[in-house]
Amino acid sequence: MEKLTILTINSGSSSLKASVFLSDGTRLNFQYPVTGGSSENYRLAFNTLFEALAGINPDVIGHRFVHGGDVSDSARQIDPIERERLDNIVHLAPLHMPANLLGVDLCTGKFKCPQIACFDTAFHATLSEMAYRLPIPQSLKLRRYGFHGINYAHIAQQLPERLGQAANGSVVVAHLGSGASLCLMDNLRSTDTSMGYTPAGGIPMASRSGDLDPGVMLELAKRYSYSELSWMTYHQMGLIALSDEESGDMATLINSQSKAAHFAVDYFCNRVRAEIGAYAAKAGGIDALVFTGGIGEHCARIRTRICQPLAFMGFELNEEANKEHDGYIHSSASKPILIIPADEEAEIARLSALLFGESLH
Repeated sequence: MEKLTILTINSGSSSLKASVFLSDGTRLNFQYPVTGGSSENYRLAFNTLFEALAGINPDVIGHRFVHGGDVSDSARQIDPIERERLDNIVHLAPLHMPANLLGVDLCTGKFKCPQIACFDTAFHATLSEMAYRLPIPQSLKLRRYGFHGINYAHIAQQLPERLGQAANGSVVVAHLGSGASLCLMDNLRSTDTSMGYTPAGGIPMASRSGDLDPGVMLELAKRYSYSELSWMTYHQMGLIALSDEESGDMATLINSQSKAAHFAVDYFCNRVRAEIGAYAAKAGGIDALVFTGGIGEHCARIRTRICQPLAFMGFELNEEANKEHDGYIHSSASKPILIIPADEEAEIARLSALLFGESLH
């Protein structure tokens, strides 16, 4: 089969990332900030991307979709029926899904080729009932979905080469960025993950709180309208709240001298450690730990704060390797601790190629 030229689109909450995987094996990467996350700013970013893509005609376009709803398919072609289904689940990820769908619409106006939706939730379709059930009436039809699955799937593809047989054991992957979650893998499959029904759950993030006492949300619902509380949930909680509104950006906080910033950083690291410890208890031990995402890949001091108290579990950093952001950052006596760069675009391209019957290497 002739090799495909694949365009991947990752229109997240604060940036537009894209890659072109050309038929000759060349890869081109693009990234544009989207200030404020408005549709107009997304359109400007896409116009800039389309100018950069002049002369490139993709055979297929793969899009990252944060939520796939109840489907377990990793990828689906976006036909009118699938598009209607996606429109109907925007409320499950209101921070991301509108941008995901806008990307489809803008690409439809620019290119005449099939478009594929690749779902962040699909990797977690292997969760057991114990992991996905919520302690609420089943008649409500709400469950834990989990997110960041496209990157977790990419990590799972890398682990056998990086860890050998240990890849099939219990591995915790910490995807730490402005959005953050952790995933417990067994035999390269998701068995637990920190995010839940929406991407607002789990550990604290840049502007999302992570898990909260339901009573807190009930109390806030008395004080604010739905739209006000929704905005607060996605934009005013998490690190930005913990730092007394100094910043939701980890690089800013870790370099700050303020007491509030230090508290926010310590709080974040404490919650990540707590999640790792919980997974160790659930799995009966952990065989390897992987860091990925913007914070996970680039912030040595955060990795140190997370890992130092984990010595009792057999994890110890090689501080020199950690400072250099090496692929392997554990000491000689430690269980493996790895850094694997996030690459959702590579996984989107792989899934898009597979849907068209081609294996992308």
